[in-house]
Amino acid sequence: MCTTYLCAVLMDELTGYGRVSIPRLVRLNPCIPYKTRGNGAVAFEIQLHTASYAEKVKELIKARVGELAEIHAEETNPGVVFIREESALRMPYEHLRSLQRFYELAVKDVVAIEHAFALLNELQIEYYGLKQKRGVIGALAAAAFFMLQQRYPTQYDLTYELIAYRKRERWGTPRVIDAASVWKADAATYPLTWDTVDYANKNLVLAPHSPCPVLFGVRGDRIDAIVRAYELITAEPVEREALFITNQGTDSHLILAEEMQGSLSDYHSYCLEGTVMSEPRPFEGGHVVFQLAIARSREERIDCIAYEPTKQFREIIRSLRVGDEITAYGSFKTRTLNLEKIAVRAMNLKAMRNPRCERCGKRMKSAGQAQGYRCKRCGTYRSSQELETVKRGLDEGLYEVPPVARRHIAKPLIRLRNGCSQKIHPSR
Repeated sequence: MCTTYLCAVLMDELTGYGRVSIPRLVRLNPCIPYKTRGNGAVAFEIQLHTASYAEKVKELIKARVGELAEIHAEETNPGVVFIREESALRMPYEHLRSLQRFYELAVKDVVAIEHAFALLNELQIEYYGLKQKRGVIGALAAAAFFMLQQRYPTQYDLTYELIAYRKRERWGTPRVIDAASVWKADAATYPLTWDTVDYANKNLVLAPHSPCPVLFGVRGDRIDAIVRAYELITAEPVEREALFITNQGTDSHLILAEEMQGSLSDYHSYCLEGTVMSEPRPFEGGHVVFQLAIARSREERIDCIAYEPTKQFREIIRSLRVGDEITAYGSFKTRTLNLEKIAVRAMNLKAMRNPRCERCGKRMKSAGQAQGYRCKRCGTYRSSQELETVKRGLDEGLYEVPPVARRHIAKPLIRLRNGCSQKIHPSR
């Protein structure tokens, strides 16, 4: 139904049993066919007032999962894990490394449920699930992220999101959010907050379109900026709010060149260097496609597609030429990369053109197939085309899809504004 809402409800209800931490919101591999809408999982810690509350807390959590999960939905297979603090503190380094590998696999790879169960049993971690229990994969990944982030605070890139939830009687009805106040909030806090609005397409992107309990969420790099934006937004009354530490906007899902082993596999997201091998062409639906020869093996070629929802990003793709050296970022399936961003590393600035007349300076016309080129005005003749340097309506650097088409986990280029070695071209 809504994992973050379940978390917010539990955090409020559990305050009577102990002190609840800021929760972590983890976005897992966005390509998994079994995923929920945002493929999210959450974890938090509760410092109990007394150890005797442990069983009550676990039973309350199980009850809320059963109550709030949409069990009738075929894809809903909830899972929960419980890790006692004393177990976490005594956990040997090799076990912590196993959890780290599991978290990173869940974000970048395809994890079998049997793998999760084996690790849970090996580490003697208690778990609970319904139906196929596939949710324990995300639950264990979120718990691992929480423990790793506490133990090694700078190991992973982090962002924040403050989410407002609707009153239950308003679920499924149109959201009431004052658009002018959202634009004002964005203007006051961008770029410390981001993906609140889509500037180029004049859209609000902070609110979902599903009938879930979320009213809106404000994402960003600093809590103070997020809170300021939140306070500037005028909307319908909220039931509750929750602040999350998260891996959203970090590109944690991308498999880099040095991490790649073997051939490309479906349901993974890659960062691929290569050369453009075909002129970009449109096809039905407003999409644009070109062929890329992957640098590590020029014989290996894939199609790269900018789909219609990526809007103005398609203009960047249309501006590519054969011979351009680029890095393509996106999710891979059936020999096709669904583009999230590209880096133009080197542009092909040479092109074969009809020669210019030496007398009048105008370009010659073809004299017929395999008959060279002739100036109709002056009668001058050349046997072949000539190689020229051409101007390009494109600069080197990084380009991205707009916020309306961005995945939760994909990093907005504005987050690279400090310290990036490449020129960035944010979508606004």
